[in-house]
Amino acid sequence: MDWLRWDVVSWGAVALLLMAAETLVPGAFLLWMGFAAAAVFLVTLFVPGLTVLVQVALFVVLSFVSVLVYRTWFRGRERQSDHPTLNRRASQHIGRVLPLEQAIVAGRGRVRIGDAFWVVEGPDLPTGASVRIVGTDGVNLHVEAA
Repeated sequence: MDWLRWDVVSWGAVALLLMAAETLVPGAFLLWMGFAAAAVFLVTLFVPGLTVLVQVALFVVLSFVSVLVYRTWFRGRERQSDHPTLNRRASQHIGRVLPLEQAIVAGRGRVRIGDAFWVVEGPDLPTGASVRIVGTDGVNLHVEAA
């Protein structure tokens, strides 16, 4: 085994760079491509004489396989949060019934939740009418008459 062959060193560097890039761009995609590059590193280390085309083709195939393995085996098995709406503040209010602070005119109005005012979208209703929050669109709440 010759550790100083350019192809062996190159695949080792690519593997390390892809795995390190995963720390900067999280999402578990580059990590699995890094595993594919590490596999090509091992193949080129133990099977000398492979052409660059074969090495790149092997990397592409192993990348597809490794990402497919990730998507089928690991992606859906993360632990579920006990607070799924924690970082989606507007979604936390779905189902609440509140009075309108400002009438809904032309489809837009306003409610007060705590010390904050929220823009609501729904059918035209007068000030003080009770509305039920049924959905969100970013920071706008979708309401219906309660």
